[in-house]
Amino acid sequence: MTNPYLCPSCKTNRSRFNIIEQLAKPVKMDPQSGEVVDTFTNETLDPFHTPYKGPAVKVQCGSCGLVEDEHSFIKFAESNKR
Repeated sequence: MTNPYLCPSCKTNRSRFNIIEQLAKPVKMDPQSGEVVDTFTNETLDPFHTPYKGPAVKVQCGSCGLVEDEHSFIKFAESNKR
């Protein structure tokens, strides 16, 4: 988070953002009721459960509300320097 950001949607916001830290919680749910039947850790996943491989951080533009991967905001700022 030490890189400048620029919103790829509104193209003007360089200073107001919400940093969203994602924490995946592996669970097994009952298909009929939707209740959580079991919870796992990445070390105890069963063979049919794929571990989460998405980004740890997402960013929301504080002006227009766009939510994207942090990488998108950084790359847009790099390609549109002042």
